[in-house]
Amino acid sequence: MRFGVQTALSNTTPDELRPLWRHVEALGFDWISIWDHFHAVGGGTRNLEAVAMHTALALETSRVRCGGLVYSVGYRSLAVLANAAAAIDQLSGGRVTLGLGAGYLRDEYVAWGLDFPSARDRLDRLEETVPALRALFAGDTVTLEGRHVQLREAACDPPPAQAALPIWVGGGGERRTLPLAGRLADGWNVPMATVDDFARKAAIVAATAADAGRDPAAVERSVGVGLCWDEARLGERFGARAEALRPSILTGSTQEVVDRVAAYREAGADWLFLSLRAPFDHDEVERFATEVVPVLS
Repeated sequence: MRFGVQTALSNTTPDELRPLWRHVEALGFDWISIWDHFHAVGGGTRNLEAVAMHTALALETSRVRCGGLVYSVGYRSLAVLANAAAAIDQLSGGRVTLGLGAGYLRDEYVAWGLDFPSARDRLDRLEETVPALRALFAGDTVTLEGRHVQLREAACDPPPAQAALPIWVGGGGERRTLPLAGRLADGWNVPMATVDDFARKAAIVAATAADAGRDPAAVERSVGVGLCWDEARLGERFGARAEALRPSILTGSTQEVVDRVAAYREAGADWLFLSLRAPFDHDEVERFATEVVPVLS
């Protein structure tokens, strides 16, 4: 199992994020990622834009994978998303992993005048976007006539630094999203899932990969979890959702956290990401890196 950190972009500043990213990399984590929203998740509007902050992450670090978990395929045109990802990969020296999702926060779409189609249409767009991006990243000139993706001799030039930039799919929908990840993606992420939920969903990803003639092990499986060593601070850290999220938050003694992380590993997780929101607690992350990671790596 490998470890990373997902840094939320709500209610924070670049001056807070940059030292956090440097600290996380220095602690030995192998992954840092950002999310894609236009408003603060949980209420309010204060949220940094994802492409700009993904670029900053790439320039602020030198070793970690620089992930995006996940870009909504409904927020930007394919041209913007493809060329931005390729440019960030060039800036990072080939360290980008591009996560994609169908999008779900209707209020953000409405606020910015974006169409919010049915779940079926949003997932159809995602399913068309993954192979289109893969072809563009390969340096091909691409023509496609899909319902949602139309390209006319389009080229992503210059292409990414990586010969095959990894494309992940994020989400937990068992009817469409997980099978889509198994068939088409290089990796899959589910945020804030319990061990049992993760195990069930990971099995669906693996089964659909096998049905598609793929090696299930070729699809990296990851889970995002909360971290709060002091259980008395759960409400302070996670607000009104603390009780609902409790089963997917690491808390308690070092051994209790080790046991919980080991359970995710046994359930098939290749990666575990700590989902961090401002105000960021560097000491909590450092304790995880020094007391938990060495036991389980």
